[in-house]
Amino acid sequence: MSFAGKGWGSGLLGVLIFSGSLPATRVAVAGFSPLFLTSARAVIAALLGGMFLSLLRQKPPARSDLLPLLIVALGVVVGFPLLTALALQHITAARSIVFIGLLPLATAIFGVLRGGERPKPAFWLFSILGSATVAGFALIHSDGGSLAGDLLMIAAILLCGLGYAEGATLSRRLGGWQVISWALLLSLPAMALVALLYWPTSWNGIGMPAWLGLGYVSVFSMLIGFVFWYRGLALGGIAGVGQLQLLQPFFGLLLAGLLLHEPVAWSMVAATGIVVLSVAGAKRFA
Repeated sequence: MSFAGKGWGSGLLGVLIFSGSLPATRVAVAGFSPLFLTSARAVIAALLGGMFLSLLRQKPPARSDLLPLLIVALGVVVGFPLLTALALQHITAARSIVFIGLLPLATAIFGVLRGGERPKPAFWLFSILGSATVAGFALIHSDGGSLAGDLLMIAAILLCGLGYAEGATLSRRLGGWQVISWALLLSLPAMALVALLYWPTSWNGIGMPAWLGLGYVSVFSMLIGFVFWYRGLALGGIAGVGQLQLLQPFFGLLLAGLLLHEPVAWSMVAATGIVVLSVAGAKRFA
């Protein structure tokens, strides 16, 4: 299999893992505060990543890699988890998943700015069409949503796109799992402090679903998913493989409906379908 083919396969596995992130976060914030959830998931993943780095005797990153690693940490370790956790206090998981339709465009833009990629002009036409569909949905569809939740999701998407592109560029030199592990370790002191500051006053009222949600976002969303995702972006290209994120709303909406029993309106499915078709066109010209 070619490098590009391996990149697409690895990227698809990453998308499948990430698809459970927002439903799991929605469940977890029922028992934990957004700040504790964001910090706890980062601490747990950092300890696991640090263990792997130590056991496999990985060389520390160069000094020139520290700033890009901090950008990765800001985008995917702190920014996206915190902002989505805050957003999910205002909107349903099903609604938040539709905003994932903006991720391919955000990732592609930062892939140009930070990764030096140059998609063809037609790529941007299809990507803008998909993004406009998502924005239009957010403006006219009010079920289970709020302006605050929508704005938080948009901010989360921008930071996540930056973290994806920066991490993919680094992965070409350091390796996918190494990038997320080092980024987690860099953020560990700050995240551990936040976890202590927002430590729950009582554990008695926290149900098993919230614990399972915390476990999923800590181990799978924060670490294992990035092992496959960054490898896919590095091998197959940031703009191209990034389009696989448009499958994530379908998987996520299905999980939100099946596991959380949230209503999934036909307009959500229609908006997601239009976005997927738009980015499928963009993929051809990436």
